Parts: sequence; C-alpha cells; structure tokens
Amino acid sequence: MTSSSILILGGVGFIGRHFVHYVVQNNLAQYICVVDKVLPQTAYLSEAHKASFKKVEFRQGNLINPASVESCFNKPDGTEYDYVFNFAAETKYSQVQEVYQERIFQLSVNCAKEAAKRKVKAFITISTAEIYDHDQGASTESSKIKPWTVIAQHKYQAEQELQKIEGLNLIILRPAVVYGPGALLGLTPRLIIGRVYQHLDEEMKLLWSKDLKLNTVHVDDVVRASWHVAKWYEESGKKPEDETPIFNLSDKEDTDQETINKHLRDIFGIETGYHGSVVSSFAKLNLDSVTEDINEKHLAPWAKLLSQSDIRVSPLSPYLDEELLYNNALSVNGSKIEEVTGFKYIVPNLTKEKLIEIVDGFKAQNFWP
Repeated sequence: MTSSSILILGGVGFIGRHFVHYVVQNNLAQYICVVDKVLPQTAYLSEAHKASFKKVEFRQGNLINPASVESCFNKPDGTEYDYVFNFAAETKYSQVQEVYQERIFQLSVNCAKEAAKRKVKAFITISTAEIYDHDQGASTESSKIKPWTVIAQHKYQAEQELQKIEGLNLIILRPAVVYGPGALLGLTPRLIIGRVYQHLDEEMKLLWSKDLKLNTVHVDDVVRASWHVAKWYEESGKKPEDETPIFNLSDKEDTDQETINKHLRDIFGIETGYHGSVVSSFAKLNLDSVTEDINEKHLAPWAKLLSQSDIRVSPLSPYLDEELLYNNALSVNGSKIEEVTGFKYIVPNLTKEKLIEIVDGFKAQNFWP
C-alpha cells in the first residue's frame, strides 16, 4: 500500500463506485474519503462494491455549496489530500440548463479552486468525448471542439474554467461511451431494448446506418487511467503552469452500431436491422415525435417483463433521451495516453462476454427480467 491519501468526489456514481472498488481492492491508498450527495445505502451498489465502501470514510456532501466543499477537503488529521478525483457531475439528459450549470460547471469550479488552494498534487476530472465535432474522423485531443449534448457543453465550459485556476495540478480525461457492470446509461439501454425485442419476438431496427460510430471504453480502464495519470503527473514533476495534460479514453474496437447489434443478436437471439434513409431523414426532421414513439414502443413491454419476473424495483429503463438519438458519430482516438504516460488498456475490445457481464450483474441484484 502507498501512503497516499485521496479524496473521491462523486464516488457513489457509476465511475466513482468502480474507482473506489479498484483503489480498495489494490490497496492503493492509506486513507480514502468518498463524498457524494447520494448515500451508498440507497444507490443500488453490487455486493462487491458494498464491501469496498465499508473500508472507506464516506461523507455526504453538497459540492454545489463552497462551504460544504471546504469541509469535505478537511482531513481528520489536519494534513492535505495527495490526490483528488472528481467524478461528480449531473449525468441525466434532458434537464434544464440551470441544473447542468450548477451540477457540472459550478461544482467542478468549486472543487478545483479548493484543490488549488490546498496545493493538492493532482486533481483529475472526467469530461467527455462528446465535446468534439462529430463530423470529423477519429478525434484526437487537439481536434475541433463542437459539443453536441448539453452535458458536453457544460463539461467543456468547466474544462476551460479549470485551466484558468492558478496553482491547480489539473489533468482532464475525455472518455468515449463508458460501459460496464452497473451502468444505467451508455450501452445498457441498448441491452434493455434487445431484451424487449426478444420478448416481442420482433426485429430490432435502428435509425441511421450500421457504421455510425459509437466508440466505447470499459469502466475498468477509465478507473485505471484515473489512478495512472495521477501517479504519472506527480512522478513526471509537472507543475501547474505547464500545459494541462488532456487525454481521450477509447478502446481499440472502433465500435459502431453494427458492432453492438452483432452482440445483441448473439445474446438475445434477435434479428437486427436499420431503417432506410427515408425513415431516417423523416426522423431527423421530427426527432421529438419519433423519440416519443420509440419510447412508447419499449416502455410498456419492459414494465410487463419486470412484472412477470416479480421485480418491483429496478433502476433500469429502455427510455431514450432525444439527444441520444442524434445522428452524431462518436469517433475517438484514445492512443495518446498510452504514448505519453505508458498506460495500457486491459479491455481493448467490446466483447459479448463484457456485455453479458452487465446483464448478469443486474440479474444478481434482481433488477433484470
């Protein structure tokens, strides 16, 4: 075990809980404090994650409030944290602008200012690869910026603001679609919809084309990269006045819609296809009504499946937000982190087994019919 003490902000969320588990399992820090507004007891943690949370100090805190942030940074022994990991952010789509302004931008700035004030050795924050222009090839860290979701707009504003904070040892990570056990977003709605079409015994047809890029990265690699860059930053002797290290996170699969559909066919024994250009063109012009129709088609059968399996509570839903149905490619080059820091992806490809692992995790919690 190293003698590091670390503060994990937003540690109960999807990436955060995996990070807590990773750090605990590998004895990477001597003292671990986790802060979140959500209590672990109400957060549908897996059994393995519950066990890891018993080995850390948990504090409930509202990171939108600067006074609350300051108290979260106070360690019992009066010393400062070595590393601070910021996984806290609003992840739900279709919220009003003010929510994102507060829970992404303001929250990030509050936490980063406190980290700078206390001269934390590394402050790692998670942004998103949705900030890149979707019309270009695989985006590198220096590609054109054109955020295409409201979350991405606020993430990018936060990135820019954080880079202006004097004395902040900042590292920014921009992951592609993050998937893995316990994910409610990302690829999970597609798995849920695959299960719905298995139940309906119908072909699952998607908008746009089979080669629409939807690049992915496994949550295990996101958490490993977060720890790796903190150590790398400290060991490389970087200083706050140096250029901020920014790294994309994306596996080697170059995942597109067809990569995912192939796995859904194998897992659920369903047929998959694509609506032709006429339907897709219509959808582009009428996306709100098309989104409504799609959700109507999936929500009732999913509710029926849950009821038939006697599942009364499940955080899972086939509901898709309009922003997730845009014809926008997420194509990301994630190799710079390997070249610059020596990081290696341990899940380089999106496999059927990794998707089944997500389903099995939910079955173990009695959330999956």
